[in-house]
Amino acid sequence: MLNHYHWRGTLEAVCIPIAAIFFSLVLFGIFCALAGADPLGVYASIYKAAFGSWFSFQNTLIRASPLMLTSLCTALPAQLGLMIIGNEGAFVIGGIGAVAVGLAISSAPPTVVQLAMAISGIVCGGLWIGAVGALRYYRAVNETISSLLLNYVAIALLNHLVSGPMRDPSSLNKPSTYPIPALDMLGSIPGTRVHYGLIYGLIACAITYFLMRRTTFGFAARTIGGNIRAARIAGLPVGKLTVAICFLAGSCAGLAGMVEVAAVQGRANESLNANYGYAGILVAFVARYNPLAASLVAVLLGGILASGGILQRLHSLPDATILVFQGLVFLVVLYSESLYGRFRVFQDQSTVRRPPSVPYVPRPTSL
Repeated sequence: MLNHYHWRGTLEAVCIPIAAIFFSLVLFGIFCALAGADPLGVYASIYKAAFGSWFSFQNTLIRASPLMLTSLCTALPAQLGLMIIGNEGAFVIGGIGAVAVGLAISSAPPTVVQLAMAISGIVCGGLWIGAVGALRYYRAVNETISSLLLNYVAIALLNHLVSGPMRDPSSLNKPSTYPIPALDMLGSIPGTRVHYGLIYGLIACAITYFLMRRTTFGFAARTIGGNIRAARIAGLPVGKLTVAICFLAGSCAGLAGMVEVAAVQGRANESLNANYGYAGILVAFVARYNPLAASLVAVLLGGILASGGILQRLHSLPDATILVFQGLVFLVVLYSESLYGRFRVFQDQSTVRRPPSVPYVPRPTSL
């Protein structure tokens, strides 16, 4: 009976997100038709740009790697019942920290520099979101609002640093930091153009899945998310676990920021604010906060992001068309959250409570 219940639950967790994405495609097709483009042609172009060839698929994987890491910034705290959307801020802060350390020790061997940049990105991003968890537990500050506002603080800090203390004087029209030496940049996987950030993302998703699903640490976190009062009665250190998981979540986004500057940008500038953090929220929602599923959803969304240019060239659609698509998917997926548990086909009929039948009581006859 238990296995039958889990089979139905798994089917529900798969079918509802797929149906939500399909409905999003229908809405996006209507938008394209209103904009004067052929919806089927648009879908064909998206597929061609994302998965149509080995070259395009590599572009998809390049964009998918930071999405895997930033999605964990939302997926992990969700195990505690927290809704954190500060992915973009942790991503930016991790990139700044990585550049600062990489430039400071540029004379060290490349392996040491890369390791130091990774640690710096992890620590900076972890502290950024860890502060959100501490504010939530110790001062009852709403984590959604505080993490959202910290995004703007991080972007403002980035603009200040690249325009002031960390600015390269040779960057005239686009203020930037000094470039990371070529030897210290992350290389590509042999035989491909895909950088090692993809490996980091896959490893992070696998480790966090094992940590949250196969360890007592993850069981304690899910217990807190299920019933915090019962967790306190059981003696679980709720405060420490909250801060620790938020630190772990932020460290994943911070590592994504390090990958962006050390494998793609080569320096920190306004391009570091590339909306990978916000897209990671969507990945976490579609994946139902499952780290392994997030790695697959990240590839799908990475392909969509890779197709922005071709839609503008071939179909004369605005450059922000892909953002419209993301927004539609996000709204429909949010709505689909209210559908879980409402379909009888996904429920074990033997456990569904039915209203008790009212016994027949004859009316008393008058004497």
